[in-house]
Amino acid sequence: MPDRKYRQSGYQDSGGTDTGSPKRPKRAQKEGPRGRGLGARTVSVLKCSRCGTKMSAAPSALDVCKDCGADLHTCTNCKHFDSSAPKECRQPIGTRIAAKAKANDCEFFEPKALQEFAPSTPGGSAADAKTAFDDLFDF
Repeated sequence: MPDRKYRQSGYQDSGGTDTGSPKRPKRAQKEGPRGRGLGARTVSVLKCSRCGTKMSAAPSALDVCKDCGADLHTCTNCKHFDSSAPKECRQPIGTRIAAKAKANDCEFFEPKALQEFAPSTPGGSAADAKTAFDDLFDF
């Protein structure tokens, strides 16, 4: 009972022996970054907000997605779009644009760049690795 703050008896008093579960040992912490893909190479890509198709360049006001046909110069494809911000935009726009998924001519439009893992490069052969290792010790 000395482990309680006010030392009152209660429902936890069972007769003197502690029958609690044994304590688990703590896991060893790994050094370095944690999480999926931390430290991996990434690239910035532009994608359609409707279907996720990659775009080759920043869209103009009349561009549409080649796969789904959706407009690309929209609020949903803009990096300033924020549904919790006033007028749903982080920029000082004059009037609110009601149709966020329809094409518009907003002067603050900047395409939203997303981060993806970079494609892996094919590794060289074992002979190339051995040659590179031997070159380290050539004097």
